[in-house]
Amino acid sequence: MADRNIFRGVNSIKFHNRFKDANDCLIYLSEIKWADGYKCKRCDNDKFGNGKNPQNRRCTKCRYDESPTTGTMFEKIKFSLLIAFHIAFKISTKKKGMSSLELSSEFELRQKTCWSFKSKVQQAMKSSLNHPLTGVIHVDEFMVGGPEENKKGRSKGLKKLAVLAVEISDDGVGRAYAEVIEHSSAMELGAFLKKYVSKEATIITDKWRGYSPLKKDFPNLKQVDSDDGKNFKELHIHIMNIKGWLRGIHHHCSKEHMQDYLNEYHFRYNRRSNMDTIFDVLIRKMVNYK
Repeated sequence: MADRNIFRGVNSIKFHNRFKDANDCLIYLSEIKWADGYKCKRCDNDKFGNGKNPQNRRCTKCRYDESPTTGTMFEKIKFSLLIAFHIAFKISTKKKGMSSLELSSEFELRQKTCWSFKSKVQQAMKSSLNHPLTGVIHVDEFMVGGPEENKKGRSKGLKKLAVLAVEISDDGVGRAYAEVIEHSSAMELGAFLKKYVSKEATIITDKWRGYSPLKKDFPNLKQVDSDDGKNFKELHIHIMNIKGWLRGIHHHCSKEHMQDYLNEYHFRYNRRSNMDTIFDVLIRKMVNYK
């Protein structure tokens, strides 16, 4: 794999100086897309010449002309590639991201256009599932949405239900993941744990009966009294932060798209100690997204 001159940092001036026009963005995409070498999408030939536009590659055998954006999340976007890079930079590096309304105002685009592209960015922020949580893990479910009359505990009514797992360490909280679920059943809770948590981890939950059957798959799962959340302090702080972010930045999120927002939140959260490369990670994911 060839070395790339990756963009590092969260400084806007540095970003502006690096990406002055669309060609700078195309160069960046081409270095990611063909990092392991060129291969024609149509005939698998590995030889190429200059294409129609800068940074395009034209197959020497079948003459297929391919752009760095082809087959990526940047293909056929409705605005300039430079603006797309700026939006990806803002969403990934700003502590709370940006709403589609804020993006619309800043880049003078229709809100619906910004929302559509941001939805793509959020999809790319989905976990690769290659690095399950390890060590001591606290797990609980939480509701998203306002209070409803006569709806308490795990009875969610019209609110959206999600389950959260966080790594607990001596320094506080490590990584975390959350997923929207329909019910607090052993089947759905178990599916979540299998996706995001190592089987060797020590999992600590409250005494909800939905967790009891999972001990056969997770032998280190322990159930303790919640004590109104006092035994899961870090986890509940994390839940409050998610809710505060959703209320403060996005105001409302439909159930259909809630998972995208949870992915966005945890993409930034899990890289808070590696913000230097977060933009590059996001662009790579958007290039390689299937």
